[in-house]
Formats: sequence, structure tokens, C-alpha cells
Amino acid sequence: MQQVKLFKGLENELGALENEVNGWLRRSRARVISMSGNIAPQTHNLEVGGAGLSRTAFGASDVLLIVLYEAAES
Repeated sequence: MQQVKLFKGLENELGALENEVNGWLRRSRARVISMSGNIAPQTHNLEVGGAGLSRTAFGASDVLLIVLYEAAES
């Protein structure tokens, strides 16, 4: 049976999100059918040199990763 797993992170913490996803994939041994992602629009940050990857006046955006998978058989 197909199932969905959602992961959420911040654009300036992509390494941590990648580690979380890869760790889950190793532990679950899920058979991935598809993965897709989305980055939310940035909101204006009044502090100069905000937290985004580009170090602009925009804050870090939310990143959503959707994994469609089949659970490993026990």
C-alpha cells in the first residue's frame, strides 16, 4: 500500500533536512515511488543580511519535501 511521508525544514538548514531524510530512508528501507518538494515564498525581513541562503533582506524560507513510498515488507 502506498503511503506519504512529509518533511519540513528551512532553506538555510538544508543539510540537516537532507540528513533527516536520508536517515529515515535507511531506517525504514522504504521503496520510494516519488519525491517532490516546494520552497515557500520568502517573507521580507527588516534586518539587513537576513537568514536566507542569499543573505538578502529576506528570511529563510520553509522547504517541504513529500515522499510517496511503499513500506518495506517485514
